Amino acid sequence: MNDDSLRTNVPPQLPKSIIKRYATVVKMACITILVLLLLIPLAMVQSVLRERLQRRDAAVREITSTWGREQVVMGPVLIIPYKYNQKTWKDQIVNGRVERVEAIETARHQAFFLPAVFKADGQLKPDRLHRGIYETVVYSGTLNLSGSFDRPNFDEWDVDPQMILWEEAEIAVSITDLRGAKESLNITFADQEIPFKPGRKMEGFENSIYAQIGNLNLQMDRIPFELSLTLNGSRSLRFAPVGVNNDVQLSSKWPDPSFQGAFLPATRDVGSEGFRAHWLVSYYGRSYPQQWTDRAAINADVVASSLFGVALVPSLDSYRHVERAIKYGILLIALLFTAFFLFEILSAVRIHPFRYTLVGIALCLFYLGLLALSEVTSFGTAYWVGAAVSVAMIALYCARVMRSALRAGIVAAGLGLIYAFIYVILRLQDYSLLVGTAGLFLVLAIVMYVTRNIDWYARDSE
Repeated sequence: MNDDSLRTNVPPQLPKSIIKRYATVVKMACITILVLLLLIPLAMVQSVLRERLQRRDAAVREITSTWGREQVVMGPVLIIPYKYNQKTWKDQIVNGRVERVEAIETARHQAFFLPAVFKADGQLKPDRLHRGIYETVVYSGTLNLSGSFDRPNFDEWDVDPQMILWEEAEIAVSITDLRGAKESLNITFADQEIPFKPGRKMEGFENSIYAQIGNLNLQMDRIPFELSLTLNGSRSLRFAPVGVNNDVQLSSKWPDPSFQGAFLPATRDVGSEGFRAHWLVSYYGRSYPQQWTDRAAINADVVASSLFGVALVPSLDSYRHVERAIKYGILLIALLFTAFFLFEILSAVRIHPFRYTLVGIALCLFYLGLLALSEVTSFGTAYWVGAAVSVAMIALYCARVMRSALRAGIVAAGLGLIYAFIYVILRLQDYSLLVGTAGLFLVLAIVMYVTRNIDWYARDSE
């Protein structure tokens, strides 16, 4: 048999399949798809987080409904009724025919006057109340309100002085919740002490108390007032800048205040022993006038935009930390999968996509464990306990999969660094974006350096 016949009987070499020719690209595509699929369990953890937040909020509402809600103080407001003649048209029968005739009717209205000077000095004693595993911040407050009214002036409404009902004058204060009042409340108005009564005297405001002052020295140029009250509240205390000039001071032993509203304190002193804040506010920063009538009434929605005060709530609770941590879940998974892929490229280890999946599920379970632990302990403790369990479980699994304790140790060290990196980002609220971006640039630089000499085409052609 000659050489030509031998060459004829040799089967032709089959071309490499598409999958083998592009094995690296296919593996990268599979890993990318798997990372995207792992967004589903992360979304499920987020759903559990929302449910727990709703339960926490319901428990907080139960506590505050019995102790006291967030407090808003509006007033005092001087209320003086007056009468006003107005022309109307009425139908009358004249000589058997219906004719419209002009008539004068007397209507009753109310005028509202805000103080020229408003001062408040308050002390808040914070506490924590629990309902099951949930807690909220509450306080007992003592407020001393003082100031003065200018003499009421009806000139801008063209009211006949004889129609002003001075003897029916009242003074009212709107306070969200007065369940903390342990005794009867009195106001010293024009140097006379008058008791308050419960009752809604200002339309558009939820709760108020009022005192009937009658015709009590309302012709004075300046009418001083003083009022002391105790109240229970939760989370925050805010004031309306009712005076032309407003001077408000608040102090508490709460070390982490959040100053809120339309005006920030002019001075503040915050430390581990508590805080003291001082507001100096003029009436130019609000949208409502110093006096008005019930024909153009001011309600709580109008006043809401000018409120200012303090909240005794940490700026970021454990649930918000967990929520932010879950947002970095895809980053954690992507970084670890990148490390696994590099192990495959740089060594003879081959990792099946199923093993990628198990490791990804373990990373997702970390967030569920973080949520569960953060409800019964601090976020920091919950984070590192969950991270330690996750690292240990994945490292032990990798020791078998990669057939090397050294490689498993490298994976454990890398995963620990990733957890530490994300924890730093979570704690640095203001600089989290900057630090996170710098960290990602560093990771990308490392990956580029490690893979700089790899001939990807040659690797797939082997």
